[in-house]
Amino acid sequence: MIIDTHAHLNFSEFNKDRDLLIKDLIKKDYQIINVGTNIESSKECVKLAEKYGFYASVGLHPLNIESSLKIKGEAEKKESVFDYNTYKKLSQSKSVVAIGEIGLDYWYKPKGKDRRAEFIEKQKAFFINQIDLAEELNLPLIIHCRMAFNDLIEILSKRNTKGVIHCFTGTVEQAKELLSLGYYIGINGIIFKMDLKDVIQFVPIDKILIETDCPYLSPPDFEERNNPFSLELIAEEIGRIKNISKEEVIIKTADNAKSIFNLLIPPLTLLK
Repeated sequence: MIIDTHAHLNFSEFNKDRDLLIKDLIKKDYQIINVGTNIESSKECVKLAEKYGFYASVGLHPLNIESSLKIKGEAEKKESVFDYNTYKKLSQSKSVVAIGEIGLDYWYKPKGKDRRAEFIEKQKAFFINQIDLAEELNLPLIIHCRMAFNDLIEILSKRNTKGVIHCFTGTVEQAKELLSLGYYIGINGIIFKMDLKDVIQFVPIDKILIETDCPYLSPPDFEERNNPFSLELIAEEIGRIKNISKEEVIIKTADNAKSIFNLLIPPLTLLK
């Protein structure tokens, strides 16, 4: 079994062939965690998981927090408050195994010092709200972090949560600090765009999760719209860097996913 610990099969990019793709994934023994990014997408993730025997996470992505920031081409609905009770209710589904995709993202910056400060502080507040929810429900976190590792580590060091740092782009030293806090490191197609060899060599294989972030971050020579089948390319590259086989990467990372997300792998539901 291959486990994609971070996918967005609910996104509109899959509207035309979602069922066909899922049917193929099921036949080839893939398991998926579909990751929510706001209330609407979290609901869709839960529906997909319950229908096909996949898993889901629910959460509010930092860039889906309402602010003065405008991102070209943005389509997802933004939320002005973190609706704790709605996300808690969604989390009652047996398919929900984590709170995420949550975290901090300082890549885009609103114009003006005061607006930037407000943008950052609001992200921190919403992040902490969602950590509170995860602690109440005893669920791990799926964390998005971009250009914000110092603040992330400071916040997490004061909590007792566990989880994964999705699409890790930090340094070896930052990985070391996060590992010491009990976090796993999520590796996806970003490794074909950024030099993360030192990080991959440093992080033990029993602390790595593989993911796609599909439909984004497609590896070279794979189809433009990414999908979970690219996990084999990611596992192969990790194996090359760590001097182990692709098969060992797939087996070890699946065991890691089962452990951190407490996955009781059910038989997937074949489409008729």
